[in-house]
Order: sequence, then structure tokens, then C-alpha cells
Amino acid sequence: MAAHLAQLGQVPVGALTLPPFDRKTLLRKLGQWGVHDVARYAWTKLTQSNAARGGQLRNPFLESFVRNGEQIFSNLHQVARAFGFPVAVCHDQNSNRAVTLLKGWAPDLMIFTGGNILRKELLGVPRLGVINAHLGLLPQIRGMSSPEWSLLEDVPPGITLHYIDSGIDTGPVLLKREFPRVAQCQSLDELRNRLIAYGVELVGEVVLGLNRGMISAQVQSDLDKDHQFFVIHEWLRVRAENRLKESSAAWTAERQHG
Repeated sequence: MAAHLAQLGQVPVGALTLPPFDRKTLLRKLGQWGVHDVARYAWTKLTQSNAARGGQLRNPFLESFVRNGEQIFSNLHQVARAFGFPVAVCHDQNSNRAVTLLKGWAPDLMIFTGGNILRKELLGVPRLGVINAHLGLLPQIRGMSSPEWSLLEDVPPGITLHYIDSGIDTGPVLLKREFPRVAQCQSLDELRNRLIAYGVELVGEVVLGLNRGMISAQVQSDLDKDHQFFVIHEWLRVRAENRLKESSAAWTAERQHG
């Protein structure tokens, strides 16, 4: 995200990041996911780190965003050195230290890319607000496992850029767009990776639009209905994968006969 914004001329004034194996994040995910999925999450983090050191990307769809000439950025610190902005590691994004640091940077806008739930004091730091790229269309698909629930609920997978408020994915929407290449995805992992890359692209579009005064936020409607989803059971994930494969098969058949 930082590399893409910097290459668009929107160099961050700073970046606040959690440690790779943040204790609070792991404990929260343990309560949400269970031991098996947390172990898989930790293994993913480890293999991602090893791949980065070897010059490989776990998400190949991000390559265009992290390539800088002949160099491919493998971590945030490399991006920061290349574009000249500071990086601070903090164990709690809502701590007094983190909030004080952010206030010192005095950002107009903050981009949330994951971590702990943000509290009111931190959300009030940037002049415009904090943006989140949600991997689903709001307000239909709120909460977790958004790509899977989108497939199960017959809602087109997509990305919503919105301001974060005190609710769960309830803040004003800046941009909402369906993902145009769902049928080309061969697995849920590929769909998620493509959506992440699409979200990075759209964040750049929104930041430039806000800078030019061409984008305004729209309050979400229909929030009285409960569209919040939670961790998905494995058998439901299999059903979502099957729906994705059906869509992919239909797309392949259409190409062959087109």
C-alpha cells in the first residue's frame, strides 16, 4: 500500500506497524478462529517472511505495486528507505505512545491495513479520517470472511473503500466496486489475493480523488438490517469454493465457445 501511494506521488508522512507476530492479534484470532486456523495463520506469516527474503511474493498480484525499477520491495522498511518516511513499530495501535506519534505526524488521512480494532482517540487524529479497504460490498457484506460470504449470499465479490467509525464496517462509503475477474479465479485463496491487490489499486484512486476534491463520502443506508458475518465454518468454506469453481467453469466454457 505504502509503495503504491508513494509511486503515485502521495508519499506517507509515516507508517505505524505491529510486530509480525503480535501477541494481541494472535490471541484475538485464537478466540475467533480456534487453534487450527491460528496455526495456519502463523505459518502463513512465517512463509511470507521467508518468501520475501528470497525475493518471492506470497501474493503475486501485488508485484506491480511493489516493483520499483529493477527492485521488488519485500517489506515496509525497504519502501520507507526508498521514499524517505519513518516507520514505527508499536505493540498497541491505540496506546498513548502510538496516538502521540500519529499526532506528531499530523496526517490528513490514514489508511488502515489491518491490526487491532481502532479506538475513538486514534480515529480522531487525521483531519479527514481513517480509510479501510473492505473485501466485500457494503452494507450487504459486513464483518469477516467477506469473499466467502459474498459467494454464499449471491452478492458479487468486490471492494468497498469507507471511513472507519465506531461500528463494524458501518462508516461512510467513498467507493464501492464489484471485482470484474471473479470467474477467472481458480480458488478462494486466489480470489482473496486478487481482491487485496484490487483494493490497493482502488485506495490509490480514492486518495488521488480526495486530494483533487473529486470524491465525497456517502452515509451507508439499510444499516438497521443485520448483515454482519463472522468466521466461516469449514464446510461453508467448501461450499463457497464450489460456487467459485462453478463460476470459473462457466467463464471458461463461455471463452471456448466465444
